[in-house]
Amino acid sequence: MSHGLDYDLVIIGAGVGGHGAALHAVSCGLKTAIIEEAEMGGTCVNRGCIPSKALLAASGRVRELRDAHHLKALGIQVQNVAFERQAIADHANNLVLKIRDDLTNSLKRLGVETIRGRGKLAGHQKVTITTESGEKTITAQDIIISSGSVPFVPPGIELDGKTVFTSDDGLKLDWLPPWVAIVGSGYIGLEFADIYTALGCEVTLIEALDQLMPGFDPDIAKLAQRVLITPRDIETKVGLLAKKVTPGSPVIIELANAKTKETSEILEVDACLIATGRIPVTTDLGLDSVGVELDRRGFISVNDQMAVLVDGQPVPHLWAIGDATGKMMLAHAASAQGVVAVENICNHPRSIDYRSIPAAAFTHPEVSFVGLTEPAAQELAKAEGFKVATVRSYFKGNSKAIAEGETDGMAKVIYREDTGEVLGVHIFGFHAADLIQEAANAIAKRQSVHDLAFFVHTHPTLSEVLDEAYKRAIKG
Repeated sequence: MSHGLDYDLVIIGAGVGGHGAALHAVSCGLKTAIIEEAEMGGTCVNRGCIPSKALLAASGRVRELRDAHHLKALGIQVQNVAFERQAIADHANNLVLKIRDDLTNSLKRLGVETIRGRGKLAGHQKVTITTESGEKTITAQDIIISSGSVPFVPPGIELDGKTVFTSDDGLKLDWLPPWVAIVGSGYIGLEFADIYTALGCEVTLIEALDQLMPGFDPDIAKLAQRVLITPRDIETKVGLLAKKVTPGSPVIIELANAKTKETSEILEVDACLIATGRIPVTTDLGLDSVGVELDRRGFISVNDQMAVLVDGQPVPHLWAIGDATGKMMLAHAASAQGVVAVENICNHPRSIDYRSIPAAAFTHPEVSFVGLTEPAAQELAKAEGFKVATVRSYFKGNSKAIAEGETDGMAKVIYREDTGEVLGVHIFGFHAADLIQEAANAIAKRQSVHDLAFFVHTHPTLSEVLDEAYKRAIKG
């Protein structure tokens, strides 16, 4: 360290993004400190990916063991399947504690200094840390902001954490409401609908937009609704806004037409989960001390090298990653952004490639995608002057899916008609979240279906669903 400052790098926020950045910084020889006010691991470890997957794993087993028709087809009979709600909740909490400890220990083992307290900028290359014992200022050659996000609660909705709550409280699984309304049909809403229905709850899914699963490719959304929603104890209300939600017993939900805002009906349920997305934690970070203004949604503007921007120009030695940037609010995207930021700090030019970052909803079956939806691909094609082609393959023709009795599903590949370059892949089906990685790697390399169709896949495996799609593409 020839700069004479306290650290080479200081990271504000020890979520998955900050953790990934810290680990990469150490491997690059940077003296690194990470500042965290709350639990180590941030949203993903404590209130997101990790506990939700634990609940989905347990509830999914319950659903599977209670599916007598499916088991009978495999020659299996299981009777009197029961579960303990608290034991499932404890499974999720114990996993959180383990992953959090592992994350904390990995930082300690590699020599990253962890500073507990609230960090904020105090000017260029300066961070002030407020703790219970007082305040101190440290200096660093570079600073990464990784402050994360919190659930968004629309106006008119009152939380009590018990009968009206966000995913933060829902993941504790304190009780199983006989009838629960879920506001929002994105990843969070779908996963909780999966958990609750598997454990015997009745669900009403409320979506303000004019179609369910609005962020998903239309063909995948249509199939997923047929499998994940229609056969289950789920009532859907589309194009309706939860104008007012009042906690209590019962919970009172005033539903209004999303376009006219006129009240259309009153719903009374046992509980209501608010799953309307997330907003960044970017206030009171001292950004004004370096002339940085947030965009209208509260996000920090960055370029593809993760440098913070003012009037389109990078602020020297200041970077931001993760949910605070609003680019892709996913844990693995934050981690990838952290690595890119550190690479650029070390003068190794690198940009983030959002098109190749996959995403998944861990329902039963799963939904996954990478790249563009078909409507987005058509927009790009119109702007750049090429034609879009699509091809589909189905799990019902896959030997492994047939053996598992899991034949509901489809893979959709979207590609350029001229070059064959893969623009997007969308999968609904058994282990879709694992299968999407092959497609993500193909998009990262901007590969063509003309090459992918000749790759060899293990038989019999679910991966052949993608193999079949690529082969269909070149057959025309």
